[in-house]
Amino acid sequence: MFDGFTDEKVDVGEAVLRVRHGGQGPPVLLIHGHPRTGSTWHRVAPRLVDAGFSVICPDMRGYGQSSTVAPRDDHSQQSKRAVAGDLVRLMSALGHSRFAVAGHDRGCYVALRLTLDHPGVVRKLVVMDGVPISEALARCDARFATAWWHWFFLAQPGTPERVINADPDAWYKGTPERMGAGNHDEFRAATRDPETVRAMIEDYRAGLGVDREHELADRRANNRVTCPALFLWSTKDDMETLYGDPLAIWREWADDVRGAPIESGHHMAEENPSAVVAALSEFLR
Repeated sequence: MFDGFTDEKVDVGEAVLRVRHGGQGPPVLLIHGHPRTGSTWHRVAPRLVDAGFSVICPDMRGYGQSSTVAPRDDHSQQSKRAVAGDLVRLMSALGHSRFAVAGHDRGCYVALRLTLDHPGVVRKLVVMDGVPISEALARCDARFATAWWHWFFLAQPGTPERVINADPDAWYKGTPERMGAGNHDEFRAATRDPETVRAMIEDYRAGLGVDREHELADRRANNRVTCPALFLWSTKDDMETLYGDPLAIWREWADDVRGAPIESGHHMAEENPSAVVAALSEFLR
């Protein structure tokens, strides 16, 4: 994976991040979701390099081979604000003061927070398979709770760690055939590390608390995404089932947003990389 990319670890303050980066041209930061690592982009990143971009694929703090941070009572060490701050410092260390950012799943919440907190550094924003956490919770009904029950299970103290670490392969499903062998190996190693598992659970605990509070504060202050934004959603996931027109939700958060479906299941970068690369390349020019 990632032939021709530099693979290194960068100290960004509270955390040390594992990052792969390569290419020449406009910089693009790709942020993975749960429970993946930066290797989820292994079928996308080289093609973006071929299309003329510099591509940066980190493992977020607490994920993959990046370091974890000791939990706090309010879980803010894994807040999207803290993770976004890491990534701004990472990009600065790599020589990028202004860049595009694309995030998938939990990574889309980080991409949104990064754009809202650091608008001067973000040229364009791409969010993939998610709506803001506060919007999802405001619309939570029996259908959402049934499909996304793990949001609430993972918020419980102690129990999720014991359940997941007892049999991580049963909890975190994935196959090398679907994911690619190297990507699957990294995913499996991460999900078998109890410290990483705890950090990934803390991501969800922060989501229901401090992250939601930050988004609600944005709404009260009318803090919006002012750069061009793109929303991509998987046709075989449940964005349309849950929200009807999910793009309408993003229009409440961004001044200039467009959207497109991707024919795929949830992990679109792994399942339909050609469509993802085409959408990103066109938008990020």
